[in-house]
Amino acid sequence: MSHLVAIMFDGEDDAPAAMQAVRSLEHEDKIGLEDTAVVTKAADGKIHVKNELSSGTETGAAVGAVLGGLLFMVFPIGAIVGGAVVGGLIGRAVAPGIDGAFVKQVEADLPAGGSAIFLLVKDGDPGLLVAAMRDHKGRVVQTSLDAEQEAALRDALR
Repeated sequence: MSHLVAIMFDGEDDAPAAMQAVRSLEHEDKIGLEDTAVVTKAADGKIHVKNELSSGTETGAAVGAVLGGLLFMVFPIGAIVGGAVVGGLIGRAVAPGIDGAFVKQVEADLPAGGSAIFLLVKDGDPGLLVAAMRDHKGRVVQTSLDAEQEAALRDALR
């Protein structure tokens, strides 16, 4: 089961730094991420969103590219590209990842110069995520972690 974790930070550079810590866990194969987003709000109020593809989209695109390759024998023009596009759209529909409306809601609540991260963790020990957040100061906006893990995360972000 995937766990949603959304954390808000006071500094514009805090969420990207926290995401870097999370990505290092992912690269060490200690956690698996299904979808992520980093939102920053500049001092002038301008919003910047770095929304990464969910694994459903990536998987759909890969499957679509393979199907496109097979169709290449029959319909050579654009079969691989068309298959990847259609597969990506199918993957996105099946595994939509982090809800865009929720991201927009948090964007509206961000103070100027603030930032937030959104994680959809598909596997791994949530305790490792909590430990990775100890070097960062933030506030939990929402999580689907159990009560004990959520409390540990809130404590780690103080």
